[in-house]
Amino acid sequence: MKFPVPLLETTLVRRYKRFLADVELPSGEVITVHCANPGSMLGLTEPGIRAWISDSQNPKRKLQYSLEMVEADNTLVGVNTNLPNALAREAIEAGRIPSLSKYENLRTEVKYGENSRIDILLESSKAKPIYVEVKNVHFSRTPGLFEFPDSVTARGAKHLDEMAREVEKGNRAVMLYVVQRNDGDRFRLSRDLDPNYGKAFDRARKTGVEAIAIRCDVQTDGIDAVDLIKLEE
Repeated sequence: MKFPVPLLETTLVRRYKRFLADVELPSGEVITVHCANPGSMLGLTEPGIRAWISDSQNPKRKLQYSLEMVEADNTLVGVNTNLPNALAREAIEAGRIPSLSKYENLRTEVKYGENSRIDILLESSKAKPIYVEVKNVHFSRTPGLFEFPDSVTARGAKHLDEMAREVEKGNRAVMLYVVQRNDGDRFRLSRDLDPNYGKAFDRARKTGVEAIAIRCDVQTDGIDAVDLIKLEE
């Protein structure tokens, strides 16, 4: 996935009210940008770190720019949670996730369960439907190890229970964790930060919900989900 226009390097001043961030431009001007990330962004909001923003080129938007990535632990980290679904789709269509390669049709944001939408639904006349729930990962507190979530996510636990019910119906369901950073090769749940999510994950796994983690190559000109990594349960 290439960014349509070059990103602008800035300095992060602060991130606040969940969806806002102030950054300092090379000129010294401080502007407010949209931060498309509902999580805590734990470890990624230190004032003074390098940050890259994208220009929407949309004069009707209240905030013209969006925060796309920051530099933390000497690596680039993608923080825009609107991107993982598209990154996952690209990886599936490119055959980078072999267990999700046998399908004839791919649909997104399909209604299912109790007032929920599945991120990706893979359908085939020769196989069971595959319900794919995509989660963004950018949290790391141990070198080489990625973790999810970085804060409590009741919505995430609900999705796991919904997917477990699909498996009970005879369908396949896959949790796909898309890691928007380069500096590791392992993934696990941060059970200490959200015990309820961990319990929901265990329930889902017992019913047959699958789990996959894929690491992205993060560059300032684009991001691609490229490498499957080990999942530690």
